[in-house]
Amino acid sequence: MAALQLGHQLELLQGGQDFFPALIEAIDSSVQEVRIETYIFNTRHSSALVAEALERAAARGVAVYLVMDGVGTPTLEPQWCRRFERAGVAWHIFAPMGRLGLLIPSRWRRLHRKLCVVDGRLAFCGGINLLDDFFDPNHGLLSLPRLDFVVRVRGPLVQEAQTLLTQFWWRLPMLRPAQTAPRPRVQAMPQPAALARPAGARAALVLRDNLLHRTRIERAYRRAIGEANQDVIIANAYFLPGRKLRQSLIHAAQRGVRVRLLLQGRYEYFMQYHAARPVYGPLLAAGIEIYEYSPSFLHAKVAVVDQCWATVGSSNLDPLSLLLAREANLVTTDPVFALDLRCRLEQAIEQGGVAVDPASYADRPWRQGLLDRLAFGLMRLALFLTGKRY
Repeated sequence: MAALQLGHQLELLQGGQDFFPALIEAIDSSVQEVRIETYIFNTRHSSALVAEALERAAARGVAVYLVMDGVGTPTLEPQWCRRFERAGVAWHIFAPMGRLGLLIPSRWRRLHRKLCVVDGRLAFCGGINLLDDFFDPNHGLLSLPRLDFVVRVRGPLVQEAQTLLTQFWWRLPMLRPAQTAPRPRVQAMPQPAALARPAGARAALVLRDNLLHRTRIERAYRRAIGEANQDVIIANAYFLPGRKLRQSLIHAAQRGVRVRLLLQGRYEYFMQYHAARPVYGPLLAAGIEIYEYSPSFLHAKVAVVDQCWATVGSSNLDPLSLLLAREANLVTTDPVFALDLRCRLEQAIEQGGVAVDPASYADRPWRQGLLDRLAFGLMRLALFLTGKRY
């Protein structure tokens, strides 16, 4: 795992209601460059305000680069194509699926990370798409907001994130000449002197890709769980961990660590809902507490261990995230940040989590068990087609 560096200021943001105003404020105060990567960019409702902020920034001479995934965002609305290009926003849709789509396993490697860097001084890393909290493209309007998190960060890793996003942009195949045209630059604001001092929280940006960092996020989880002494809390939207990660959780529970999992309780997709359930049995048998969150959609990908290690990011604990997608998580050992995240997760468990009873799980209807095994088998078949072992 990447070494944790001192000197970070971290702030936990919950949901779009916290994230979007903070992001818009950062974009509106930008003077040189804004870079954003996201899986979904839906330009309706509150997320349209982010699009407008990008438009304003580009129009005043800030270099704005936006990358969206071709599955999460197959197309951009025509009016926003025109508005972005008129303002000078450089945008790109990463790896569109094309006609054959999911029939080609190599196209399952998606851009799933959610990162933003402003002027090389401020970054956002987390799991929140540019999508209104109360709207879902597949389910329409929601009565309650999604449960999800982002970290606003200042410190050394911001430069690392900026380099990452810059290098990725220049590796993209550009389809429109306007996207690579030189843009007017404004003199960057000087960095605050406080950021140069070796103080603040320890943190690192942990990446997952298909080249140099194939297992870093999973190894970070396993190491933290393996060193746990008291408590592990994980909230994860799409939970289907591989054998090694499941064993880490089971071993922690067997040595007396309290392990709590807050997982998706609402039906979103067939695979998401059913493929995870076959792994419940061994976890419950080991004494792991599983809670399903159903007041709204759970989209978080976060964890806290012993109130001294925490992660917030884009990576689910499932094969797509851990084996195929580009992901980014922030990891920190700051106890204040970890306590904040732990309190929010415990509140979510108390207010919206329904405990999975081991006896009820074992006696679930045979049709439910059949669908669970079918989904699990399809997932394993898909992994076989990609040549991955899990």
